[in-house]
Amino acid sequence: MQVDLNLLTALDALLEEGSVTGAAERLHLTPPAMSRSLGRIRKATGDQILVRTGRTMVPTTRALAMHAQVHALVQQAHQLLSAQQELDLAALDRTFTLRWHDALTAACGTALLAAVHHQAPGVRLRLSAEPGTDDAELRRGEVDLESSSEVPALPDIRHRLVGRDRLVVAVREGHPLTEGVLSVERYAAAEHLAVSRRGSLRDPVDDALADRGLERCVVAAGPTASFALQLAHDTDLVVTLPDAVTRSARDRLGLVTLPLPLPLPEVPLHLLWHQRYDTDRAHAWLRDLATTTVRALFTPAT
Repeated sequence: MQVDLNLLTALDALLEEGSVTGAAERLHLTPPAMSRSLGRIRKATGDQILVRTGRTMVPTTRALAMHAQVHALVQQAHQLLSAQQELDLAALDRTFTLRWHDALTAACGTALLAAVHHQAPGVRLRLSAEPGTDDAELRRGEVDLESSSEVPALPDIRHRLVGRDRLVVAVREGHPLTEGVLSVERYAAAEHLAVSRRGSLRDPVDDALADRGLERCVVAAGPTASFALQLAHDTDLVVTLPDAVTRSARDRLGLVTLPLPLPLPEVPLHLLWHQRYDTDRAHAWLRDLATTTVRALFTPAT
């Protein structure tokens, strides 16, 4: 059965006013028009809703039972279809899923969590392990904000550049590469650890070396930057990683940072989200806060 949802508004007015005339004035209708609406409501519900007692009308038992629910439904409909209200962070109750590179999460996850909790204590963050490129999760709304070094190809995926990083070399204290000038030949001859969730033993550094007729010895691939840095601390393996997002982790481990002896372009860092969230004020607040937090990694210390 098709129901005219406009009847809910009419029913709410009738139950609030207790008369056809009062309900008509409230909705800026004529009494005959409101009387016709009451007739349609009676037909749809199978109940008289309002019955005449002397000169007044009183609600039926069923009308009294449904009064609160009808009023709540009408109010919810008005809120749903009206312009967005000002964002009340103190009252915001929402869970956001962030799919970020593990190094980025390690670098600024604590600062972001603290800022979110300070401004909106009812907000929860779900920090998801990065499973690789999967725009479908963004499109399905399973991921709210993603980090990527690439600009998305799909037009419905938005992106914002939040920083540019450079690659550096990390080794343990006392590593042979820390003695003297690090030439590209010495760099290539060392034993390396690649960082790849899928276990790839090759990345753009190898392509740049191949252009110079060189090849490095990659003996292993680790799934995360934190694993790779720990292994560099415990062995003579050399790790090449973005500078800003791994700086704090390198400092904690006491690793030595060396410049990469290759002229490679900087690595861009983007935040990605689906266009459905363009006008979502809570999401806009989160991505602005995340942008500020991430960009602080690229701001020189004073």
